[in-house]
Amino acid sequence: MYGKMHSACLYGIEGVMIGVEIDLANGLPQTSIIGLPDSAIREAVERVRAAVKNCGYRYPQQRVTVNLAPADLRKEGTAFDLAIALGILTTSGQLVMPGAENLLLIGELALDGSLRPVTGVLPMVEAARRAGLTAVLVPSGNAAEAALISGMTIYAAEHLRQLPQPQAESEPLYAPESSAMPSPPVELSGLPFPVTVSSGPAVQEQALVKVLTLEHLKYTAEYKQADPVSTGGNLMVEDYSDVLGQNHVKRALMIAAAGMHNIVLIGPPGTGKTMLIKRLPGILPELGDRESLEVTKIYSAAGKLKDVRSGLMRSRPFRSPHHTISAAGLIGGGGVPKPGEVSLAHRGVLFLDELPEFSRNVLEVLRQPLEDGVVTISRARASFTFPAHFLLACSMNPCSCGLLGSVGTHQRCTCSPAKIAQYRSKISGPLLDRIDMQVDVPRPTDWEGQGPSLSSAEMRAEVLKVQAIQTERYKSLPIAWNSELSGAALRHYARLHKDGRELLNDILENLGLSMRAHDRIIKLARTIADLEGAVDISSAHLAEAVQYRNLDRQVVMEE
Repeated sequence: MYGKMHSACLYGIEGVMIGVEIDLANGLPQTSIIGLPDSAIREAVERVRAAVKNCGYRYPQQRVTVNLAPADLRKEGTAFDLAIALGILTTSGQLVMPGAENLLLIGELALDGSLRPVTGVLPMVEAARRAGLTAVLVPSGNAAEAALISGMTIYAAEHLRQLPQPQAESEPLYAPESSAMPSPPVELSGLPFPVTVSSGPAVQEQALVKVLTLEHLKYTAEYKQADPVSTGGNLMVEDYSDVLGQNHVKRALMIAAAGMHNIVLIGPPGTGKTMLIKRLPGILPELGDRESLEVTKIYSAAGKLKDVRSGLMRSRPFRSPHHTISAAGLIGGGGVPKPGEVSLAHRGVLFLDELPEFSRNVLEVLRQPLEDGVVTISRARASFTFPAHFLLACSMNPCSCGLLGSVGTHQRCTCSPAKIAQYRSKISGPLLDRIDMQVDVPRPTDWEGQGPSLSSAEMRAEVLKVQAIQTERYKSLPIAWNSELSGAALRHYARLHKDGRELLNDILENLGLSMRAHDRIIKLARTIADLEGAVDISSAHLAEAVQYRNLDRQVVMEE
């Protein structure tokens, strides 16, 4: 006897359809799972056996073979338990599910038959929709997440007993005459297909079954969009108006947010570097529909999707790992690679506080994702690609004691030039070359006389204005931000006039910048021009863009 159910697993952050094939044959009672399963899947034999028996069904006393196809793809997790259980029940004749080819089954079984939620449901359901399936049965804890994919009928169950099951002898389904054969089986409704009780030998032995209506398993999503936070009555809301002065830094952050440009703030301790960057998400625009699905899939695959009652993630992620993080934690990895911090910050902000305190080896792994926007992790059996298009925001002290260049204080820097060079050597030239903006954050000398302070609302309004310009400009291209321009698109949308080209060439020659820095300066100038509402890039826009390359200018001055 042969049966087949549909399930799915994760491959990186994408869902992959898996066929769960069941074969029952005569022989010694034994259950084997094949198709490159991991330990958790092999242990499903005992979970399914106990769950089936504890729910009143019988486990076949035959040779049971479960194949997870395609067999050459390594699989992991506990999401196959429900498909294996229902596959065994249908193949053994205890249930008949004629429309199973349109149903995706996902869920982990407890020993008593209850269904436990699993991670990665969102990309699995999306893969099922692409494969042409129309319904999915998941644990109740995963129903809201599964309902984020439109066009799928969601059924949620808390226990295997909510499916058809044998009933006590006091409630006969039919009362056959002594000389007659049992009447045709009665259909059981509730799933998106008819479910009937087989008239095979197993049922003839019991001849008793309970009719269940499963319409209550149909899940209807009711999402409530989060209300915008009002700063008027909430004193705990972080706003840029809390930062005294530093308006030039706020402008730099506004430019970075408007074009998704990487930025590092350099200054003595206590000047507000961390405070300024932590308020950066408050001025970023919300995620678009495509971006929301990308980010939500990553968090689902990583098991970090907590609240889905408001729908797909709309706020841009903000990740701030500790400086003791490993390269695998930052970039992703493991036996079966999982997304790292750079992928969890996709379409958002990755904040590295005290940049030189991170291990140099850890920082060097950022070079490739900063350039390509993706991370590729190769293992012996497979290669995984994770999206990693993020805004890198960093903070650092100018030296190990933090007082280099401080004015108006009684303390002076005691670091030798060699010690300063050693402190900064953790940040390699190629990595620094990929950071568009390097901004000094000096210690204010007049705390109360800084003038009017920009608020987050004012800065966000400017950022949204620039985003609208970029959306219209790049509507025919697969990019959304000025920082993503390259090649012919950069030459077309960020053309320089003759005087601008001459100015930029002189600057590059004097500062000794690379061609990568040349392109990044032009892209930054394009964002500054958009912020000013200018169609063309002027010499003033280029000059301001170059001013944000502080570390490059300091190196030239030291030489």
